Parts: sequence; C-alpha cells; structure tokens
Amino acid sequence: MSPIPFMRGLVAGLCLLVGTEAVLVGLDLALPPPMDKIARASPVVEDAHGVWLGALPVEDGRWRMRADLAHVDPVFVRRLIALEDARFGQHLGVDPVAIARAALSDLTAGRVRSGGSTLTMQLARRLQPRPRTLIAKLIEAGRALQLEMRLGRQGVLTDYLTLAPYGGDLEGVRAASLAWFGHEPDHLSDAEQALLIALPQAPEARRPDRHPAAAQAARGHILDRLQAARLITPAARALAETDPLPVRHPFPILAWQTTRQLARAAAPGQASVTATLDARLQAQVEALAAQTAQQQGPNTQVAVLVIDVRTRAVRAAVGSVGRDRPGGWIDATRALRSPGSALKPFIYAMAFESGLAAPGTRIKDASAVYADYRPQDFDRSFHGEVTVSQALESSLNVPAVTMLAGVGPSAFEQRLKAAGATFVRPKAGLVSPSLALALGGEGTTLRDIAMLYAALADGGVAKPLAWTRDQAQGRPRQGGVRLVREEAADQVLEILRQGAPPDGHALAQLRPEAQRIAFKTGTSYGYRDALAAGVGGGYVVAVWTGRPDGGARAGLTGRDAALPLVFDVFDRLQAAGGAPDLDQDAGAPPPVALRQIAGQDDPPPVLMFPQDGATLHLDAYGDAGPGLALSAQGHDLSWYVDGAPTPTNPQTGQTLWRPRGPGFYRVEAVDAQGRRAAARVRVAG
Repeated sequence: MSPIPFMRGLVAGLCLLVGTEAVLVGLDLALPPPMDKIARASPVVEDAHGVWLGALPVEDGRWRMRADLAHVDPVFVRRLIALEDARFGQHLGVDPVAIARAALSDLTAGRVRSGGSTLTMQLARRLQPRPRTLIAKLIEAGRALQLEMRLGRQGVLTDYLTLAPYGGDLEGVRAASLAWFGHEPDHLSDAEQALLIALPQAPEARRPDRHPAAAQAARGHILDRLQAARLITPAARALAETDPLPVRHPFPILAWQTTRQLARAAAPGQASVTATLDARLQAQVEALAAQTAQQQGPNTQVAVLVIDVRTRAVRAAVGSVGRDRPGGWIDATRALRSPGSALKPFIYAMAFESGLAAPGTRIKDASAVYADYRPQDFDRSFHGEVTVSQALESSLNVPAVTMLAGVGPSAFEQRLKAAGATFVRPKAGLVSPSLALALGGEGTTLRDIAMLYAALADGGVAKPLAWTRDQAQGRPRQGGVRLVREEAADQVLEILRQGAPPDGHALAQLRPEAQRIAFKTGTSYGYRDALAAGVGGGYVVAVWTGRPDGGARAGLTGRDAALPLVFDVFDRLQAAGGAPDLDQDAGAPPPVALRQIAGQDDPPPVLMFPQDGATLHLDAYGDAGPGLALSAQGHDLSWYVDGAPTPTNPQTGQTLWRPRGPGFYRVEAVDAQGRRAAARVRVAG
C-alpha cells in the first residue's frame, strides 16, 4: 500500500475526529445540562465535633443532602454499580451492550421489562424529568454523554447519590440513611444496602412506612440478585432477610435559628457547615432556658449565648425556647433590647484607663441633675459617699452617670461602636447620645453584649463572634480592636467577681480561682428586659429574659430573672470540663445517630473492642468457636451485630459474640438514650 493514500486517510480520519469533537463541544456549550437542581442541596449543619445539628430543606420541603463518597459505605457503592450499571467504568454514559440486552429482553417478553439506562442516564432523568418516551430516551442519552464529559465518573456517582429518590420528601443516600436508619451512610448493613438499592426503582410504591409488604419483597429481590452475583453469602442473605423494616426517623434540630442562618449562608452545593456549637452543651442550655421560661410565665422568652473567649467561638446559642410560645420565631440574641445597667463596667473601665477614677476613688451617690436628666438608683434611695468599686459592685446609677459625664457619652458610644457593637437610639431625632446610655438608654443586642464582655475577658481586645470552625480557627491570631487597656479590664473584672451570687450557688470565694465568675446584671425601664452576663473559666455567658413584644413584667430584674441561669450554665461548663480546642483537627466525624442529644453529664458509648476497620482472626465459628468478647465504655449498653441483638451474660456481664463465618460485620453498642458507637470489622480465618 502506498504511504501517500494511507497518510491522506489518516489525516482525513483525524480531521473527522477533531470535527466531531468540535461539534460535540459546541453542542455542549450551546445546550448545557440543567445543573441548578444539584446545586440546591440541603446543607447539613454539624457541631464542632461532627455531630448533627440540623439541615434546611430545599424546594417543596424536600430533603436533598449532598452525598460525599468518602462517607458512603464503599461496599454499598460497589453493589449498587454491580446491579444497576455493571459496565459503569467502561462506557461513556450510554451502554450499547445494556441497551441491546434490554431490547432483546423486552422483545422476548412482549413488554417493557428493562430500559438499559445507565446510572448517568438516570441522573440525567432526575436533573430534567420527561415523559417516558423514545424521544426522551434519546435526549437522556445525549445528556448522559454531556454529564460524563463534564463530571467524570466520581462526579456522576456523587450527583446520582445526591438526587436518587428514596420515598416521600427524601432525595439522596445521606437523607435516606439518616431518615430510614437513623445514622450516616458510611456503614450500612446488608439489609440496609438492599433497601437503598431497591427504593429508587419505585420510591413511593416501596416506602417501608406505607407499603411494608412491597418494601420487604423488593429488598428480598435485591438480596437474591446480590447472592446470584456472589456479592453476598447465602448465610448473610438469610440473616439480612430477618432484619425488621425501618421506620421513619424525624430529623432532629438543635439551635434551630442558628442552624437555619448558617445553612442559608452556605455556598451553593456545599454539603456540610461545621458550626462552633457544641451539641451536648447546646442541648443542656436549651433545657435550662426552657425551664427558666416555664418558671417566669407563658409570655416569657429566653435567649442565651455561651462564648469561648480565646477563639470567640459561640459554643451554645438559644434564640428562643420554642415556637409554641409568643415570639418564638424571633431570634432574641439579635433583637434590639435595652441593656439596662449591663454597660456600666465599660464606663468604669474607660474611666480607669483615662485616670478619671480608680477602684478606690470615693464618689458621691446623691441626688444630682444633669441638664434635664435626674438619675435615681434602682431602690430609689441614695447611699452617700462610696468607693468606685462599691458603686460598680452595687450597680449604683448616679455614680455611673457621673463617670459617663467624665468619659463623655459620645466618646463612650463611639468606642463601643468601633469595637463592633450596634446601638440604636429610641428617638430618631436624637443626634448625639445622652447620659441615659449609662442606664440602658439605647438599644443593643445580646450578641453585642456577649462580644463586649468577651473583650473584657481578653485583656480589653474586642473581636467578632465566630459561628463556624473556619472563623474560630483564625480568631486567636486575629489582632482585634482595643476597647480598653488590659489593666482597666482586669480591674473591672476583679470588682465584678466580688458580687454575691444568686441563691443556691457557691460564693466566689468558694470556687477555684480559674472558675470565679465576674458578673453584671441589667434591668430595663419598666422591667421589660432582664439581662445578665458572666465571665469565668475562659467563657462568657450572656442571658436575656423578657417578653418579645416588649411588655413589662412586674418585679423581674436581671438579678432575679437572668443571673441564676448564667450560673446554671457555668455549672454545666465546669462539669463538662470545657470543650476541645477548635484549632486542632478533629478528623472525620463519627457516625451520627438521629436521636435527641442527651442533656445528661454521662458521655456517649465508646467502643474499646473491636475497633473500626479491624481484621479479627478466628480458628472456628458459630457455637463451636471461642467467640469474641465485646467491650465498650458506657452505661446500660445493648449490643447488636448487623442489626441483630447480641445478648450479655447476666452473671458475668460479658457480651460474647460468635461470628457465623468469615466476612464483614457491623458491631454496635447502644446505650439507654439511643446513642451508639459502631465499628465495621472483618472476620477472617
């Protein structure tokens, strides 16, 4: 053969190939696949340790949580591909072999039995649903080619596992696993895997909560196919068949207002948001806040913030105690309220650093008139000559106003605003702040109060509060804004530590030095707002109680209505021993059980043996084998292997597991509160 015709043919072939690719790229750019649906996923908000806090549904109230292949059981993924798209790694989105096989099967049966759709074609159908026609099939095939070029194998698989329907308002394997099984999809039993493979084929007809018989039959059919493909042993298949069908688990939510705010602020397609909150502490604080509101009447709401001073991480945030109470939809940590006397410590700190006064300076608490403003003490009496320390500790009004007159209300307000606080005057016509600012004459938020008290606890340096892990990790090294000098801040805190605690709590002198609480209360005009803020043990706790509509509550002061809750929260912090350092990488989060986070002080179970990922060697199995002694830290534990209970010997207290044979198993320890620790292990001869 002459080389010239050969070369011409080669060039022509290359030109045809390049031309075809150019046409395909042009069509892809001109008619891109609709990817907006995959971008609208429900971002899951997790606490600083990876524990579920809540999520935000997408359109039509659907739960669509973005899948993460790193946290999906790899055995499930392999089995899904084997049954749904065996040549997934070999085709380009359309599998001619599967289509030909499906066509032959349909002709033989005289009806449509199989469509030959690949996972990529199924993804295309979920992105843009159409009536099941031949034209729609051809369009899906074209879209599948586009998706393969744009996303690649891993991207296609991730998006498929994000959009696959699992019944009702559930889309994606993560939402399905959390809702049906109560845990993340990183470890799935054989029965769970079979149900998750079966559901997308007929999600409504096979819902286990509405059609249990159909769900049971569909799961059994998938188990049969897995056994036929030698992806599961007959013994494992028989055991999986005995697993009870799951029930729907409600999605729990903690810190619901904060969770919604963080979820809304998530980037498009972001799977998870790691908050600074501590789910365990959050549950405890929510319970304490609800108890406080119950004690103070049906119209009362309560807001609480717990701040880690070093990182400014918000460890707990309660905006209201429930939507069943008036104003429950309002996040009271963001609402403008009068701080009452809560700003007095900052007036004295600025007076100290300017040389206007010192803690031992004597000042008169007597009737005084400033232009047309005549302040009075809360008890409507005067105490004569007192020291500045006594004036602050007793929260006397006239000395505070005197100090503010010396500092200057405009200068005082500007310094607080420069630190990041917001202040709003009750009358828009007021151009300049007045001396009433000392007694709560301008509105601010509980978040700003917490931020300012954190500045006092950090040597007078103000920094914004951190609500996500990324924000908190940078705060220890962030310079911040100097509010007052360190010496002045320390002097004020020492004065605030001398106050008498609320009834039922230990005196400051009886607490360890590191846990002594410096606190200040505030009560607005007409008893509308009761505030308290405390500093101690590296934390700031700020509390507001009141009526959301601003109505008066006779006789409820900051000391009576808010300060006891501040001390109750500090008691929980002391019992918990603080929280892990947010600067340290906590690694991958553990599987999350969708149960109410416990408010008690006992920790969740921790597996000692076996460890996750371990390979266990045995010489014999079943009753003839020596068995394996299961061990975990925790109380009132129940043991399960692949969902089946494993009894504990009541005499010895030992739980002995005798594996039925070699293979992979899921071992779980569950306590009385439903919290679980799990490990996936391999048993080998």
